[in-house]
Amino acid sequence: MPAKGVQSEQITRTPAGRWRLRYYDRKGARHSAGVYRTQAEARQHFNDVIKPALDGRPAARRDLTFSGLVDVFLERHAIVAKPRTVTELRWRLKQSEAKFGTVPLVELEGMADEIAGWAVTIPERLRYPLVAAFRQALEAGVRYGYMTRNPAKLAGPNPMPTPREIRVYTGDELKAITDELGTVEAAAVRFAAATGLRPAEWASVERRDIDKARRLLLVRGTKTIRSRREVPLTTPALAALETVPPRLDSRYVFTTSRRCPGLGEPGPFDVVAILNRLERAYVTRRQLR
Repeated sequence: MPAKGVQSEQITRTPAGRWRLRYYDRKGARHSAGVYRTQAEARQHFNDVIKPALDGRPAARRDLTFSGLVDVFLERHAIVAKPRTVTELRWRLKQSEAKFGTVPLVELEGMADEIAGWAVTIPERLRYPLVAAFRQALEAGVRYGYMTRNPAKLAGPNPMPTPREIRVYTGDELKAITDELGTVEAAAVRFAAATGLRPAEWASVERRDIDKARRLLLVRGTKTIRSRREVPLTTPALAALETVPPRLDSRYVFTTSRRCPGLGEPGPFDVVAILNRLERAYVTRRQLR
């Protein structure tokens, strides 16, 4: 009998050729946990169900596949993340679901080698975001107690690719772009160029977020609903803001004709519409040459 505080399994063969599982708890008391077809099946039941219970952890979810975990993870993540973040995560998880979606989590734990082999088949520019989303979902499974380890992390590092070189528009190029746009649209483009913000960030700037006296912009809700950061406003950025006519019917600095559902006010700037407009202008110029 093992010493108190030591947990161990005891697997013995029965006269009928089956395998009986007994185990000792922390107090040294012996318990019977049934008879199994194979020795490996008995040991797996001890590791997946009995040992977690003795350690005060949830038992592994043998019935849950990776696709099931993705659904649970995204449902819970949506509480703190913006809808577009959840949509982007779901898209990034499609490839890993296509490969491992039907695999039970308890089997997926031991598939680090298969995951490493799958990762190298993904194009370099897509590999980092797709594998990162895969690792994030599996890490949630570890936190929820469905898994004991993250096989995507065990598969090896997931380095970010070398960033592409960003070419900054010249003053003449920026003027050529803004000449194709109206007052608000041109101000939005100049503001975006001066601040370097993501499209989703500058398109949703609200008047309350601008502190002209301190020359600061409060950017909210970038990654999660509660995320906040301050961005300095340069002279060109402030000059762009000065050209935007003030509106009383919307909280947004750069507005659109679309109405926010349930609010009845003009919504944030429609970046896609402006990109389409610029593309049409570019095509027209090419045809006139």
